[in-house]
This record gives sequence, structure tokens and C-alpha cells, in this order.
Amino acid sequence: MGFVLGLAAMLWGLGHVLKAPYRARFVMLGLLYLAVVAVQIVLPVTHPLRQVSGGSLGEWLFVGILAAVVLAYRGGLGLLQARAGRTEAVRATAPPAPKRTFSDEELERYARHITLREIGGPGQRALKEARVLVVGAGGLGAPALLYLAAAGVGRIGVIDADTVSLSNLQRQVIHSDDRQGMPKVFSAQKSMAAINPHVDVRPYHRMLTEEIAQELFADYDLILDGTDSFATRAMINRAAVAAGKPVVVGAIAAWEGQVTIYDPARGAPCMACVFPNAPAPGLAATCAETGVVGALPGVIGAMMAMEAIKRITGAGEGLAGRMLIHDALLAEGREIRLSRNPGCPVCGGV
Repeated sequence: MGFVLGLAAMLWGLGHVLKAPYRARFVMLGLLYLAVVAVQIVLPVTHPLRQVSGGSLGEWLFVGILAAVVLAYRGGLGLLQARAGRTEAVRATAPPAPKRTFSDEELERYARHITLREIGGPGQRALKEARVLVVGAGGLGAPALLYLAAAGVGRIGVIDADTVSLSNLQRQVIHSDDRQGMPKVFSAQKSMAAINPHVDVRPYHRMLTEEIAQELFADYDLILDGTDSFATRAMINRAAVAAGKPVVVGAIAAWEGQVTIYDPARGAPCMACVFPNAPAPGLAATCAETGVVGALPGVIGAMMAMEAIKRITGAGEGLAGRMLIHDALLAEGREIRLSRNPGCPVCGGV
């Protein structure tokens, strides 16, 4: 066996001198090995070549198996190293991964939204990027603000000049007894921050006027009207039409409420199309005059928040061009169709 091993060393050395590639050297050693095995199989034990080669057939087969295992290990190790090198090269040339839009805490917070096929991750991202202004932090604004904050609307503005009073607490669930006398916008801000610290709440403790409405509406994508005065609603409508912003509107009295969306920039009517004239004195009583069941603002305000969420995420069908009327006393609802007035003095030119 020593003679054959010496011959193998000579062949390897010759290949090194001739600068033969490793593959060629291994081929020569393989041919030598096959020749030795052939000698062991074909020739008798007493033949001179078997005597020179030495060893037995079993020993040479063991040597061959051992060599095959070593070569297989080296080959596998080389493949792994090559693959690792390619992976590192890809990592080095690949663009950096985009930053995550949501933190882990936000992903858990909004998990029930993200699971919904109609909202998902893109819809939740749209909510986070949205800017919604709520006019009025009273009966309708209170539930709407809470649900918009919980939903993760990125920026929520709220404008109201009023302060919290004891009579508000029967229905305005965003406020609390210990906040009597506090401006409603700051009370609302505290409640919204307690629900969702990721929301940017911007309180405006002032009365909305024609002069500031244009500038304020320009900073927001969507307006929610939770006021109870026809004159204020008409002013909001004019400012929204001029700014091209949709308005989600809710109204309540006693046991009945209604919700719709005014959006003439996208083909729906504005308020002046539906209600061109102010009601006669005494016909449009306020909640203070008629009373209102405490849960009704929660129902209508939540519907307003729902319409806002749908409008922002593109889910479902909104109430633009339709008015939904809810009768809480009879536990029934009905819908009426609304159409634009081509001669409307407010949106006729839009």
C-alpha cells in the first residue's frame, strides 16, 4: 500500500509543478485508485502487481469510502460558503428596508381593524395620515371624537367655545363630573389622550366664525358637523363648499336623529341643496327646548364616526346623496335620497 500512496503523492506533486487545477489532480488520483481496485479484483493474490500495490480489496474499498466522505464534506462546505457569500452580497446591494409605519404597540391596538379585509394595513395607515375636524364637542361630537381617537385618526381638531355644565353629562359622554366649568375642547382632549396617546388632538376654544372657517378647514381633510344651530350649519356648509371638503352631518331632537354627507365637489348635494331656507322662528327647536334621550347622541355620533372611517379608508358605501333617519322610539330606520340642485346658490357653480 505504501508504494501506491507514494505514487499518489508523486502524481499530486507533479500536478502542483505543472500548475494543474485541483480537479485534474483529483481525476489522476481517482484513476490510480480505480486501477488499484481493478488489480485487487482481477489478479490473483500471488500476482506481482497485487504484491506491489499491497493491502486487500476490503482495505482499498475502505480507503475509497473514506476519501469519498472527505470529498463530499469539502464539496458541501464549499457550497454553503458560496451561498453565504451570495446572501451577503445581496444584503450589501439591497436597498434598506422601509421604516415601519406602526409601532408594535400600535399594531396590537389596531389589530381588529387590520384584520378587516375592507380596512387592513393600508386603511389603518390612511386613518393615521388623516386629518379630521369636529365642530362641536357636545352630544354628537362627544361619541364621534372618542371613536375617531380610538380608531387611530392621526390628527383630530375640535372647535367649541362652550364649557362643561352639569346638564351636559346626561349625554355628552366625553366629559366627566369633575370637569364642570372646563372648556369642552380641553375636556375632550384629556379623554381622547387617555384612550389613544398616538393621536394628535388640536383643541380650538373659540366660536367658529366665517372669518376663521376658511383657514381652519384648509388644514383638514374631512369635517364633522355636530352643531345644533341652523345658522352655524349653513356657515359650515358654505366654508366647506368653498374649500372643497366633505362634511359628515348629524342632527338629533327628542327621539329621532339623522346622518348624511354633504360633498358637492364629488357629486353629492350640499346642505343648501336640501335645506335652501332657514326654518321659521319656533320651528327649529333646540335640544334644550325639546329634550333628547341620552343615548340618542351616542347612536348618531357613532354613525358620524363610522361614516368618517369609511370615507377615509374607502370601505363600503357612504351616505353621500342619502340621508339615514333613525327613530329610536319606534326602533326603526328609513332612508331618503338626496340630489343636487343645479341652481343652488352655494354649490351651483362647483
